[in-house]
Amino acid sequence: MTSDQGQVTFPILKVDGLTVYQGKTTAVRDVSFELLSGTNTAIVGPNGAGKSTLVQAVLDLIPRSSGTIEIFGRPITRLGHLRHQLGYMPQNFIFDRSFPISVNELVGLGWVKKGDRGTRRQGEVSFFNRLRRQNQEKSAAVAEALQRTDAYHLRNQAIGTLSGGQLKRVLLAYCLVIPRRLLILDEAFAGVDVQGAADFYALLNELKQEEGWTVLQISHDIDMVSRHCDRVLCLNQTIVCTGKPEIALSPQNLLATYSPLFSRYHHHHN
Repeated sequence: MTSDQGQVTFPILKVDGLTVYQGKTTAVRDVSFELLSGTNTAIVGPNGAGKSTLVQAVLDLIPRSSGTIEIFGRPITRLGHLRHQLGYMPQNFIFDRSFPISVNELVGLGWVKKGDRGTRRQGEVSFFNRLRRQNQEKSAAVAEALQRTDAYHLRNQAIGTLSGGQLKRVLLAYCLVIPRRLLILDEAFAGVDVQGAADFYALLNELKQEEGWTVLQISHDIDMVSRHCDRVLCLNQTIVCTGKPEIALSPQNLLATYSPLFSRYHHHHN
């Protein structure tokens, strides 16, 4: 398959006939779509439309009633080591703000050493040399990730002292510390002011180009989605429409997705 820019694309994520119940209520019904490599796709819809439920089912965090999900060509339940190629930023990163962990330490938790996993049986000197080398590689990867997200100056701060926008950048660095192919964001800009959200979108698009990421995000900001995303899924329990922003976000489609009470959400920029 070839994109509008002439690049060869292929499905990163396939969802077919996904239905999820919450108790006796249908949260998501018969949802099917594909996510092509290198694209930035937004899920939009009203509160209670099933957006977060859809993402959590895709990540295999909640059970599904029916349907299939494949990521990187494999069923989600059989991803194995490929799961490390998937990054996730939740809407609310809930933690104890008094917990003494620094930005450096948090981002370092996302680092996974590939391949070489020597043991002490291979010799004390060899083992400790390997351990020292891995620690150096980890430190370098953490520093680079923080620099690329403009958060390096925060490296020694406790995460409990960060503002909402700063924490989002640190979580993005966590996703960046090892190579990823798919990044899933659940309202990543919630709690961030207008300028902070605009800056974050610009950074996300820059990193997407550099890293070759495929992005799936939930957003309530229709204007930001129309400017920065390649494709849109309009969801209200089931998919109402899908396509390029200029098609999916037409007044008729938004009305069908959000009901007659819909009032378009605009950001006003100076």
